[in-house]
Amino acid sequence: MRYFLHLAYDGTNYRGWQIQPGMPTVQAEVDRCLSQVLRQPVYCLGSGRTDSGVHASHQVAHFDADLPENITLDLLLYRLRRALPTDIGALRLHPVAHNAHARFSAEERNYEYFVVTQPNPFRRDQALYVDRPLDVAAMNEAAGYLVGQFDFTTFSKVKGGENHYVCYCTAAGWHAAPGGWVFRIRANRFVRGMVRLVVGTLLDVGRGKRTPREFQQLLWAQQRVHASGAAPAQGLFLSRVEYEDGVVPAE
Repeated sequence: MRYFLHLAYDGTNYRGWQIQPGMPTVQAEVDRCLSQVLRQPVYCLGSGRTDSGVHASHQVAHFDADLPENITLDLLLYRLRRALPTDIGALRLHPVAHNAHARFSAEERNYEYFVVTQPNPFRRDQALYVDRPLDVAAMNEAAGYLVGQFDFTTFSKVKGGENHYVCYCTAAGWHAAPGGWVFRIRANRFVRGMVRLVVGTLLDVGRGKRTPREFQQLLWAQQRVHASGAAPAQGLFLSRVEYEDGVVPAE
């Protein structure tokens, strides 16, 4: 049987989602705990990678396993929650069709980037502190140019290993949030480093270093060298993964 596992995690102490030899990763911890609880080797595959220090309020992974007769899904979820470290939370577990895929069945992914305008020691690992006022109207004007289908080479990591850099972005904008602002972006796919590079360049717009029109020209140029530096990892969250109708049952 194939199962979807919905997760949340604080990525501060991990070198990202994907397994890396000798490095602490979220996927390695989830695999270890699932294997421990089910007493069989289990390998999960996530909807997408998150980089070192990046968080998720909603990540989805699938795995294949044969549940022992004495373990129900509710019991498995309970035991998994007890086994996982406190910075990884198992939110939901349910069976799916054998061909459902956490990555390839996903239709859209949502990210959020949090900025606080006052020092907050309780969010030092979950938001970026900016000590100068930002022109949020200009940042939103610039963000509006992201909506549509574009080649995002400008906002991609060098040697990211992508086959192509075209993404269809359906929403992008800054919104008021407790203590500051949150940037929300939704697209069918994201290339490596895309959101942090977009945010870093939008923050330069907010600081008056670039105009919204220059931001648009950067996007069209498809040249990574002209983008600003990436925003720090701690403010970024994978916030929602959306699937085709029928893949994820209603709660």
